[in-house]
Amino acid sequence: MKMTFRWFGDKFDTITPEQIRQIPAVTGVIATLYDTLPGEVWERGAVRALKARVEKAGLEVSGIESVNIHDAIKAAAPDRDMYIENYIKTLKALGEEGIDLVCYNFMPVFDWTRSDLAKPRPDGSSVLSYDGDIVEKMAFEQMLESLESKRGEFLLPGWEPERMARNKELFGIYKGVDETKLRENLGYFLKAIMPACEEYNIKMAIHPDDPAWSVFGLPRIVKNHEDLQEIVNLVSSPCNGITLCSGSLGSNPDNDIPAIIRSLKGKIHFAHVRNVKHLGYRKFDETAHLSADGSLDMYRIMKAFVDIGFDGPLRPDHGRMVWGEKSMPGYGLYDRAMGICYLSGLLEAIRKHA
Repeated sequence: MKMTFRWFGDKFDTITPEQIRQIPAVTGVIATLYDTLPGEVWERGAVRALKARVEKAGLEVSGIESVNIHDAIKAAAPDRDMYIENYIKTLKALGEEGIDLVCYNFMPVFDWTRSDLAKPRPDGSSVLSYDGDIVEKMAFEQMLESLESKRGEFLLPGWEPERMARNKELFGIYKGVDETKLRENLGYFLKAIMPACEEYNIKMAIHPDDPAWSVFGLPRIVKNHEDLQEIVNLVSSPCNGITLCSGSLGSNPDNDIPAIIRSLKGKIHFAHVRNVKHLGYRKFDETAHLSADGSLDMYRIMKAFVDIGFDGPLRPDHGRMVWGEKSMPGYGLYDRAMGICYLSGLLEAIRKHA
């Protein structure tokens, strides 16, 4: 199991690889070219420069999160094959630079959704929060305005202004796309890219929907164990797999995270581990990673990873904002550093008592 940390690049992140290098147990970063738009080809020179920047700090690029998928692919628009070809060119550039993991999602229009980016907690920290009663009363444009007003100087992954300016157009191309059709479109995409993935041994790891239910009437196909099992069965390839995100799946208390981990032995290529606190039907706060701070049993989750022999990259996911830090919501240094130290401690204890 490789302990890693997400990094958005010098231009966008408040955190440096040199700081990440000082976190005990962390050996790699999960990186990206954050200023590329969905559908654009990643040039090999840019990938090489990213890799060199990370390695200069004494770390490795353990994976990419994300090479975002153009909505034309997700919605099966007439030009999807062109964008798939661009995606294959990007995979080739990554493979030629020795990068063998890509985390991606297949959520229409936008990625994650929250009603509050900085909900105050009694301890003085703030967290990302979701309240279905608030979200379900909003039009999408209201949600967009709310997030835009709260993000400060930082961009929000999955809510890039260039794309969100086209939100009416994007919603329009998904008319008639239900869960069945969206799953078919995912299968089409995976079948097209798998030869390149197998040539370069690149593991594709789909990220669960966040939260794990439909929002604004858009289809969601990565919500639970049944969805994940269908996806790994879409294409029979060792490169087709899962990013197991405990927080996204854990947004729905019906999802038994340790059981899901065990059921997907051999198909989990990447892990995001974080905690959430269930507050009611479709209501949750993100929390510190500590089991007692949320509703998920982090010991059981980490033990499940050990029991299946998971040896891929694992990173702490969203953290609280603590000690007055200002950063991209959910992606400060301090709480995520505490989180991965906690997860590393659990891992050591589990292994020593095996």
